[in-house]
Amino acid sequence: MESFEIVWRPDEKRAAATNTAAFMRRHGITTYQELSDRAASDPEWFWGDVVDFLNIPFMRKWRAVRDTSRGHQWATWFVGGQFNLSQACVDRWADDDPDRVALRSQKETGETRELNFGRLRSEVSKTAGALRALGVDRGDAVAVYLPIGQEAVTALLAVARLGAIFIPVFSGYGADAVAARLVDPRPKVLICANGFVRRGRLVEMKEVADSAVEAAGGIDRLLVVDYTDRATTPILGERDVWWHEIVPEAKPVAPVATGSEDPVLIAYTSGTTGRPKGAVHVQAGLTVKIAQEGAFQADLHRDDVLMWATDMGWIMGPWMVIAGLANGAAIATFDGAPDYPGPDRIWQVASELGVTFLGLSPTLVRALQPHGAEQARKHDLSRLRSFGSTGEPWNPDPWWWLFKEVGEERRPIVNISGGTEIGACLLSVNLLQGIKPTALGSPSLGIDADVYDSEGNPTRTEVGELVVRGSWPGMTRGFWGESERYIATYWSRFEDTWVHGDWASIDADGFWFLHGRSDDTMNIAGKRIGPAEIESAVVALEEVVMAAAVGVPDEIKGEAIALFVVAAPGVEPGPELTQTVERTVADAMGKAFRPKTIKWVDDLPRTRSAKIMRRVVKSLAVGEEPGDLSGLENPESLDGIAST
Repeated sequence: MESFEIVWRPDEKRAAATNTAAFMRRHGITTYQELSDRAASDPEWFWGDVVDFLNIPFMRKWRAVRDTSRGHQWATWFVGGQFNLSQACVDRWADDDPDRVALRSQKETGETRELNFGRLRSEVSKTAGALRALGVDRGDAVAVYLPIGQEAVTALLAVARLGAIFIPVFSGYGADAVAARLVDPRPKVLICANGFVRRGRLVEMKEVADSAVEAAGGIDRLLVVDYTDRATTPILGERDVWWHEIVPEAKPVAPVATGSEDPVLIAYTSGTTGRPKGAVHVQAGLTVKIAQEGAFQADLHRDDVLMWATDMGWIMGPWMVIAGLANGAAIATFDGAPDYPGPDRIWQVASELGVTFLGLSPTLVRALQPHGAEQARKHDLSRLRSFGSTGEPWNPDPWWWLFKEVGEERRPIVNISGGTEIGACLLSVNLLQGIKPTALGSPSLGIDADVYDSEGNPTRTEVGELVVRGSWPGMTRGFWGESERYIATYWSRFEDTWVHGDWASIDADGFWFLHGRSDDTMNIAGKRIGPAEIESAVVALEEVVMAAAVGVPDEIKGEAIALFVVAAPGVEPGPELTQTVERTVADAMGKAFRPKTIKWVDDLPRTRSAKIMRRVVKSLAVGEEPGDLSGLENPESLDGIAST
């Protein structure tokens, strides 16, 4: 594994001003490592004091921070407390400073809206009132099929306010994928848009919603947002009601005193086979975990504006809302493509919305890199002080490009990794540690993570399985209706240990690195290698913008490498460039890992958050059914792979 030096540290003033440093001073802790060790070994102390430090309001104090009487798999947190996510994110700030900006949103069309905390509370409480008038009560489910924007944020907070369960549905899903998320638990109401514009084209969301509802067996009511005047799908009978007709006149609802462990979110995540898994998250645990990350990992303050390039249907959508608002910071949303109508669009949006912390994926950065840092320099990014990243491992070249060329070596990249079932992150950069290229810092505070070899022993000399001992507040409370599947997926290998499914390693300085999914690992003639290492070597070539390496059957080696490559704009791949790619892999990784096949394709299947779906690539490459495709942003990319 390539070794890196620390390339960025905060100056003394910035370090002292971090939330982490303030928390350390509160407890007389002198080093970040001391804090990390204590938080992992004494989680009841850490998570209990996080609530006090961040002034997270409970309606009734808990009687115990954690209860593990049913094992860590089913741990409960803030036992006996009463709590409401909406109050923690909105009401306390509206009481304190109602005129402070809470939410800025921009559509692809350029329309920009803004709400202060006072207006946000009014919108949230009236939306909750409208949902109550439509029959939603505590414990009911509400599905939300909206582009990320003002209404999507308001809907999340309103559902939580009622003590109901928010089911976010990716705005790019087709009818079958939407229907799969409406079957169980059956929502009382589906909130959808009539449509929205993406890459200049109309997406008729209401038409998709109607088909999905029919396929799912019906839903009592649809609350429809008039999001674009280009949509043509009609409102149907008494079932459908316009948002703009019912919400402004609704009776405001105060936050309901829900239990700490009451479900607040079911976030579906696609599997390689079988139906999507519904990860259940709860009111207090999810809020406290994400609020802590916003404060300690992203170092958000009240004058910040947080934006993540994502969709409410992915966990980073709810994460952004909670991480920002629970810390009193503003959040910003953008519902369009980051490179449309030009490659500078994401930078333009960041400038216009005053973003101070911008979350991106490595794949998105690789797509922006060929257009040059001058696209960012067109816009005033003087307020931007940090980047966030998640979704997949970095390779060095685009990391350095973002850090040096766009970030000017003064904007740190806060790299985090977790997942839908985590509710937040397991590994994260913290500014006080300093930053190494592509690294993830260390375990997020309060997470007792480790790297195990195949026998379940901690290892510091090789790549191994990322695991977590014990439990944490934001972890899923199981898969909805599938408790056995939850245990089999994460808890069946080592006792009281969550096995995450990622390859990880720790360098001599204690910095953590990820190497791809462990179930993506290739075994080439008895030599195991993760796809990220192969792909990193390939995308370092300036002629390449994206790559996916997968294992395919081989008569001699058992398994060989098939490489799917996307050329940079303006590059016409031919035999000479193919040989260059082949030679690059062999030189970087050894001749044993020379690809068996190299296929040039126009695009690779990606999620809306720009994560490459390698398991889909592999399935198509070997002629198998690709499984759940509902998370795809670009289904047209499958044609080039399937033809191999």
